[in-house]
Amino acid sequence: MGARLKLSNRQARRLWLWTNALSDTPTGPLDLDAIIWRLGFVQIDTIRNVTRAHNHILWSRNQNVREGMIWDRLAKRDVFEHFTHDASLIDRRVLPYWRRQFDRLGALSSRHAWYQSGLGQAQIAEIRRRITDEGALSTHAFDTKAESREMWARPPHKKALDQMWYAGELATCHRENFVKFYDLGERVFPAHNPVEDAKAVDWLCSAAIDRLSIGTTGEVGRFWDAMSAREAKHWCDTADLVPVEVETAYKGCFTALAHPDIETRLATLPTPTSRLRILNPFDPAIRDRARLERLFGFDYRNEMFVPKPKRRWGYYVYPLLEGDRFVGRIELKADRKAGVLSVVGFWPEPKVHWPTARHAKLGAELQRFARFAGLKQVVWHTTPG
Repeated sequence: MGARLKLSNRQARRLWLWTNALSDTPTGPLDLDAIIWRLGFVQIDTIRNVTRAHNHILWSRNQNVREGMIWDRLAKRDVFEHFTHDASLIDRRVLPYWRRQFDRLGALSSRHAWYQSGLGQAQIAEIRRRITDEGALSTHAFDTKAESREMWARPPHKKALDQMWYAGELATCHRENFVKFYDLGERVFPAHNPVEDAKAVDWLCSAAIDRLSIGTTGEVGRFWDAMSAREAKHWCDTADLVPVEVETAYKGCFTALAHPDIETRLATLPTPTSRLRILNPFDPAIRDRARLERLFGFDYRNEMFVPKPKRRWGYYVYPLLEGDRFVGRIELKADRKAGVLSVVGFWPEPKVHWPTARHAKLGAELQRFARFAGLKQVVWHTTPG
């Protein structure tokens, strides 16, 4: 192995933003399919604090995106819904290589005692029969009760739907007001020739490093979360990757592997837009909190499920990105009935000065974000800083 290619911290930060389609000003003609393909998948989430995560993630790349637009892509089969690290909408071109994930997650969920029982098998058979005969159905079409009152207890029909969905026997055909409708997988997924498992691993790992630019073996494996750590390591050990040494925000360094065209990517790397951006907590650029802190020195945690007295910041807190650094975080809440976007918390990053011009940038982005969510005004309930 030759000498490692060295990346400065600024190069690494700009490379990461470019890789995540955050370098350019988010304007111009909208190509939603190109954004989704660039990212690989878009996480979906039930919480609608201002707008749901999938809407916000796409809007951050192009502000001509409108809420709910991605569901048209699901209905047209341009994306499919399944589980990466979480529930996600995945570009259709990934589907031929996804059988291993159906098999892996289906096998994991089938190990539960409920599935092994006669009740589980009976529920699955009944759901398959109904959907075969009646067409797509939502969970509301079934009526069984959870066996306990624990918060996370799930009724038998929901367990059966989940098992079949994980295994690819059922697929999300569309959503209505975020409610998932299930149909048979063969009716939703387009037919394609089977892909050998080794080729699927190779394709998924290659696609992962393309969307990471640089990464450790663990990061390559966790990108799709569709393989074991051993499989990812074997691929990284045998693939044509470039060893790199990356400077951290704290002037240390870490070693990783880079995409084969890393030198071209670095040579053509654009300067990030100076527009201040409000990013979603589930944005792919910040999903890996360890990488985020290594590259940007930005300590961010999602505190939605942290008891209020133990939160450092707030319930739904958005990172603020300007150029190639994070300059603060802000807690927002929408009152759609009143048409108000409320600022309930604001925390500038230590050592980041907030002159009038930066505040004006934030104000402009808040107004844009409010309009995107159909809100008429922004109201501050905390000191602007």
